[in-house]
Amino acid sequence: MDVSTNVFEIAGKGPRQFDLDRCVHCGLCLNACPTYRQLGLEMDSPRGRVYQMVQVANGAPISESYLEHIGLCLACRGCESACPSGVRYGRMVEDARAQIEAYREHEAPRGWLARRVRGFVFGRLIRSRPLLTTAGTLMYLYEASGAKALMRGLGFFKMLGRWGDLVQLAPSAEPPFFFSQIGRVFPPKGERRRRVAFLAGCIANVAFARLNEATVRVLQKNGCEVTIPEGQGCCGALHLHAGLRDGARELARRNIDAVLSQGFDAVVTNAAGCGSALKEYSELLEDDPDYAHKARRFSERMQDVTELLASLELNPQMGPVHAVATYQDSCHLAHGQRVRSAPRKLLAAIPGLTFREMPGADLCCGSAGIYNVVQNEMSMQILASKMAAAKTTGAEIIATANPGCMLQLQAGARMHGTRQRVMHVVELLDLAYKNFAGPR
Repeated sequence: MDVSTNVFEIAGKGPRQFDLDRCVHCGLCLNACPTYRQLGLEMDSPRGRVYQMVQVANGAPISESYLEHIGLCLACRGCESACPSGVRYGRMVEDARAQIEAYREHEAPRGWLARRVRGFVFGRLIRSRPLLTTAGTLMYLYEASGAKALMRGLGFFKMLGRWGDLVQLAPSAEPPFFFSQIGRVFPPKGERRRRVAFLAGCIANVAFARLNEATVRVLQKNGCEVTIPEGQGCCGALHLHAGLRDGARELARRNIDAVLSQGFDAVVTNAAGCGSALKEYSELLEDDPDYAHKARRFSERMQDVTELLASLELNPQMGPVHAVATYQDSCHLAHGQRVRSAPRKLLAAIPGLTFREMPGADLCCGSAGIYNVVQNEMSMQILASKMAAAKTTGAEIIATANPGCMLQLQAGARMHGTRQRVMHVVELLDLAYKNFAGPR
């Protein structure tokens, strides 16, 4: 049975009217929507979801059906690239989820366990270096002991069904963790061309420590003095996707304070999902009298690492990487930040690398933050389509620009037996620099 409430009781939440009015319901977004492509249901398309948001804004109840359709959206923002009217769908779905979160708090609370898990993950775990370090250490011991390999070999994950799929999506820990590098300054190799701040993320410090190290090396190779500012933390992207706007604002202020006063030429990230949120701090804090101006200045300096590197005259001292590679557009880089050519330009600069474009490269892989956990069945359907597209290229390497996409694609290569290696664009550049045989 549906539970409902009048949205006027959840004041100040929900999509803004001028955003809702911008949609002309033309339907050009439908084919860009992963859930519509899988299900063929109007209510699981951007146009259908906007229609539902309009109904709720006009006083219709928030129902179980509404929760289901908004929850099934990946917030990949592919519809924004397809939209001729400039609809800000990503912002709308985040506003809708903030409204839903307020509704759940006041009218339909989650169960006790769900509240505790969400409170711990969003309120403590991804904000705390000690907790992330402890979790990462336990993850590492679980793998290093051989327990994970044994369970996989015995088919235990398959016996667990959906829970087994979720366990296999968990990232591996990579000690030594990158937390130890926060606060350090890394000098450029050669003449200094840029002075940049690198935001290392939260979970990435544990699960993608080697990627973060490769990012610093590649920036150094290209004349960047790299500072890992003390005081930085989680960007707040996962909070925004979950409708936790106040938590995201708190984290945004923390990162702005950690970076802005130091006069960097640019602030960079290697995570497209984080970068999209970081670039939109100016919108997130537009009503904060103390931070609105600071947030605008911060957003103006924010760049994806591929975006920054592609704007430089790339250091050519690279050795060959003899492989065939394809590229999966990270949704929040291609659609959120409109950065498409930069990663491809960098891949084209690597000697020996043969690049083959995959069909539907800018369609979501199904990762979408924690979507592959909370909507696992749909995520796996989308992933299967993505792996089929990647397989047609004959590529040995799937390159991408976001850690979440990397985890999803690694799981896809394992589950579908494609034997493809998944690498960040920066990791391929780092490999090329390591392969250089000339004078250093």
